[in-house]
Amino acid sequence: MAKKEEYVRKPEWLKIKLNTNENYKELKKMMREKKLHTVCEEAKCPNIHECWAVRKTATFMILGDICTRACRFCAVKTGLPTELDLQEPERVAESVEQMGLKHVVITAVARDDLKDGGAHVFAETVRAVRARNPFCSIEVLPSDMLGDFDALKTLMDARPDIMNHNIETVRRLSPRVRARATYDRTMEFLRRAKEMNANIPTKSSLMIGLGETWEEIIETMDDLRANNVDIMTIGQYLQPTKKHLKVQKYYTPDEFKQLRDIAFSKGFKHCESGPLVRSSYHADEQVNAAAQNS
Repeated sequence: MAKKEEYVRKPEWLKIKLNTNENYKELKKMMREKKLHTVCEEAKCPNIHECWAVRKTATFMILGDICTRACRFCAVKTGLPTELDLQEPERVAESVEQMGLKHVVITAVARDDLKDGGAHVFAETVRAVRARNPFCSIEVLPSDMLGDFDALKTLMDARPDIMNHNIETVRRLSPRVRARATYDRTMEFLRRAKEMNANIPTKSSLMIGLGETWEEIIETMDDLRANNVDIMTIGQYLQPTKKHLKVQKYYTPDEFKQLRDIAFSKGFKHCESGPLVRSSYHADEQVNAAAQNS
């Protein structure tokens, strides 16, 4: 009889305080009224109550809520998307204005069914947000668009304030963890973005707890720096459902602090590292910190 896989118990420091105050309720209501999606909800982000209820920030997910990929860590629905809403950029811009945001993150499901991976709608959303909210900084978090660098240029030409594209995991685990995306293509995507506009900071996020070694985490940092990435976030992988990859290890807050210190020693302009850190966590602070360290 096969040995039952050992369950790794969630530690105390990952307990989340829920806060469903009026800000949270108002934001949820507005998202539904404007038929907008947020990665905060779709990806079951552990920080949704802090961001929505306390900080009053959100990460908009454009191009629908069905992803063409099925990454083994991600809770977003997968399948064949049907919608392409050309009015979506204006609705996002209106929502940013109503929320009074100083920094907005715009991400999207992977749309491998579209010739440009959705780059045109992405760029239009950046322009629409900036037209209505000239003092709001804008961060974009696209897929790798299957390595279509003309599509990347379309997005970079819209001049977001931060280009964010996530490496997600270490090289060895990438084929198992990610769907269609590759480690080397992500690195090239980040390098090319910086070559297209050296003034736009680049950023990438790493999940840990999937079975990587400490040395592999450091190697990933080195690879990101070799491709001129400015900002890094490091967070604990949490299994969204039983169908997803299991957690192999929970890192301690002290270990996350060590990784943050190592990241700064390697030349990153900013690093957020902690158990509940996600790519967009405190993104408003990251853009300012990176600018100050330029």
